[in-house]
Amino acid sequence: MSYSYTVNHIKHLESEAIYILREIAAQFQNPVILFSGGKDSIVVTYLAQKAFWPAKLPFPLLHIDTGHNFSETIDFRDQMVERLGAQLIVGSVQNSIENGRVLEEKGSNASRNVLQTVTLLDTIEEHKFDAAIGGARRDEEKARAKERIFSHRDEFGQWDPKNQRPELWNIFNGLKKVGEHFRVFPLSNWTEMDIWQYIEKEKLSLPSIYFSHEREVVRRNGVLLAVTKYISLKNKEKTERKRIRFRTVGDATCTGAIESEAKDVYAIIREIAAARITERGTRADDKRSDTAMEDRKREGYF
Repeated sequence: MSYSYTVNHIKHLESEAIYILREIAAQFQNPVILFSGGKDSIVVTYLAQKAFWPAKLPFPLLHIDTGHNFSETIDFRDQMVERLGAQLIVGSVQNSIENGRVLEEKGSNASRNVLQTVTLLDTIEEHKFDAAIGGARRDEEKARAKERIFSHRDEFGQWDPKNQRPELWNIFNGLKKVGEHFRVFPLSNWTEMDIWQYIEKEKLSLPSIYFSHEREVVRRNGVLLAVTKYISLKNKEKTERKRIRFRTVGDATCTGAIESEAKDVYAIIREIAAARITERGTRADDKRSDTAMEDRKREGYF
């Protein structure tokens, strides 16, 4: 693939995403960016800056906090919010547990990842957001591939893949009833490779856990999990120190790592080009069933 083709392809994707972000501002009254501190939400936030420059970022950032985060991600989030002068809204899964809205899982495989859905929907309702802008991409997982760019959610926050609006050319239909909202995905047509090539082109900063570093891990069900205070070791499980990095960022209890020596963006791009597993192939939560992601999305997940 020629360099000029790659540059033109990335420019086209950037232009499309900026157009979508401006459509969101035009069609909705109270949009918000879903911000995890991961590479995709960082790219979406950067694109929103570009779309409305020199005005300030017009959307607040919403982080659904499981309480089981990697410290590097939270530190990066706070530094980025301060640098942008952005409004940060945090929905707490811990508060949802304490208020009886969700029941915390027990056992060695317990995770708060699924619990985020209730916290997300409650926060959207509390702040009356009518559009939640996410960084999901269609290449991530088969359920993501069914998603429209303007993805309708009913009054219960639920998604029905069979009841979506057609998206012909660049015409997006944001019509909704009271109590309904949309999830909007400006990066739908991007791939993981596109994201990293854009990060390289724009010289974007990322949390350090995306790059190779040494960490104590445990191998569980084929997934390398970082050993943190949120992980309970099973009988006969042994920890080991490895050079790893994370391809995706999420709850520390279910976000798997890969062994890697890639210490910079260029090395990561070469590593992805040779990869034979998707980035969500390292997520333990997606391995709970063949339809784990789609089941969560139907209930209102990201």
